[in-house]
Amino acid sequence: MQQREGGVLMPLAVFVLGFGVFCMNTTEVMVAGLLPALSRDLDVSIPMAGNLVSVFALGMVIGGPLLTIALLRAPRKASLVSLLALFIVGQAIGALATDYWVMIIARLVTALATGAFFGLAASVCVNLVPAEKLGRAIAVVFGGLMIAQVLGLPASTLIDQHLGWRASFWAVDIVAAVSLLAVLAFVPHTPQSEGLDVRSELRGLRNGRLWGAYTTNALLIGAVFATFAYLSPVLTDLSGFSAGVVPLLFLVYGIGTILGNWAIGRLADKHTMGVLWIGGTVLMLVLAAYSLVGGNQVGSVIALMLLGLVGLPLNPAMAARVMKASNSGPLVNTLNTATINVGIVIGPALAGLGISVSGYRAPMWTGALLALGALFTLLIAQLADRRDVRVATAPSAGSEPVKAGV
Repeated sequence: MQQREGGVLMPLAVFVLGFGVFCMNTTEVMVAGLLPALSRDLDVSIPMAGNLVSVFALGMVIGGPLLTIALLRAPRKASLVSLLALFIVGQAIGALATDYWVMIIARLVTALATGAFFGLAASVCVNLVPAEKLGRAIAVVFGGLMIAQVLGLPASTLIDQHLGWRASFWAVDIVAAVSLLAVLAFVPHTPQSEGLDVRSELRGLRNGRLWGAYTTNALLIGAVFATFAYLSPVLTDLSGFSAGVVPLLFLVYGIGTILGNWAIGRLADKHTMGVLWIGGTVLMLVLAAYSLVGGNQVGSVIALMLLGLVGLPLNPAMAARVMKASNSGPLVNTLNTATINVGIVIGPALAGLGISVSGYRAPMWTGALLALGALFTLLIAQLADRRDVRVATAPSAGSEPVKAGV
């Protein structure tokens, strides 16, 4: 079965994988909307509750690659189903948690499953579409991240305000069960690559360009999450919005991510580095501006929309750069997810420290500085590429220069 996406037929399985990503990412991001309730019920401070975002990211960093290695020889469809089942268990633990440390355990379990699922889903796409459509297929799969912003985050916040945060957790668990059934029904059994093993996967990691891409990705997403993790208190305490308006503002942010993903998904394959340069620059400027206009409600809404446009939607370009630098194996893709989540650990942690010193403008300045760091890594990568081109084209001693066109 195929669906038309932007004039290009995509297998239904690609959209099913995107639905799984949507479900799992909703759990990752919804804490941003539940911070006040979680802080109150678990008897911890707002920055401590905000650490639940970083803990989830840490689980993806550590657990995702290890679980991917453990599942490397397993059938990929069975692995996807097993990861969703593990996620459902972890989400149920979170819904029942009455203690902060039990919630920490729940976040780690769901994060472990999420990290491996993201990397495996990207690898499965390689077997579902031809190479020239891979960028768009990945944009569809990771479009689930954007839909989590436009639907999952506002919905979970709204449910919390009317039924409590536990109902938000249970709602995601139900959606995860539907996702599991959809994978069973619509994702085909994809063939394993011949000779696929840990050693062959690890050989793909001996690549400086790959680790340069990982570093850029971690800094870009860290810049986004430095602000995103604290959006709820930023919007209420800094911008002066009422709590009842916050779900609508998350919807504004989510619409921005959908539009950004639609545009960047079409540019990611052919203009990968250009997208990252422009997106990273705009992200840095938006975050710096947001810190200045955050106390103004109109300025805050505009900044929120722009943050949605150029934040998470950079994912397809980031994934395309990783695959061009190395290969499309599950470990390479899972490590990309893991290194991105290093940024999600660092960004909110640094922002939390900044809040204790200078208040709720600190997350945006923190994000702007991380985005500047990402641009610096892009510059280093391009300078290295130019150096390698000069070395490759320089005539060796005693040989004649190579003529253009030969």
